[in-house]
Amino acid sequence: MSEQGGRSKRARLVADLAGRIRSGRLGHGERLPGENQLAQTYAVSRGTVRSALAELQRRDLIATETGVGSFVTFDGARLDQQLGWARALAESGAEVGTELLGIAAGGDPAVEEREGPLVTVRRLRRADGRPVSLETASLPATAELAGLPERGLVDGSITATLAAAGLHGATGEQWISAEPLDAAEAARLERDPGDLFLRATRITRTPGGGLAEHVVSLLDPQRFRFHLAFGSAGEATGASGPAGDAR
Repeated sequence: MSEQGGRSKRARLVADLAGRIRSGRLGHGERLPGENQLAQTYAVSRGTVRSALAELQRRDLIATETGVGSFVTFDGARLDQQLGWARALAESGAEVGTELLGIAAGGDPAVEEREGPLVTVRRLRRADGRPVSLETASLPATAELAGLPERGLVDGSITATLAAAGLHGATGEQWISAEPLDAAEAARLERDPGDLFLRATRITRTPGGGLAEHVVSLLDPQRFRFHLAFGSAGEATGASGPAGDAR
């Protein structure tokens, strides 16, 4: 077998197992078939199987215990910042719904002091009927966006609304913490006050440095996790298993 052919078989094995894990067909905690069985099923060598399992472990999808086997550690949909987590959850098999809580002029006074007038969009996301995210998105109250409270979002999407207004994100920052829900947040998310949720705050800026959006998302920690990859120059690039990117 050529080296290229070996890589191709490994890539196909990795893609198939990763797809089964992310779709939930191989669930969290489930043990994968043994190396011999995988080698027979996929018609590859045990070396190819071991290499594929190492790649899945590198991606935080499985954990391997010597002498015991490999087990699925992934427990939610891997998110793509461009795709949007709601669509990613839906593609993993979850039934996702969005409830628009309101669009209002104004926003967080501290943010307005830094960024200028805002328009605030609040939305609740459900997965399989249970609230999993509460999002507050603050957009600049430009001439195109100031009328959002009366006009509404374009196609129900913040991304489409920003694009229609000529605003495109080029750079950004994100902060993540685990914080207890206050009474109002808990009531909206159908949880108990004090329950810990992930709080993700993301600021996206246009090529000129202006504000595109400021988003604060409360995320169910049982549904979301964050992954940070580092580039060759040491620059951190966000890839998440959340992001609060509720598009």
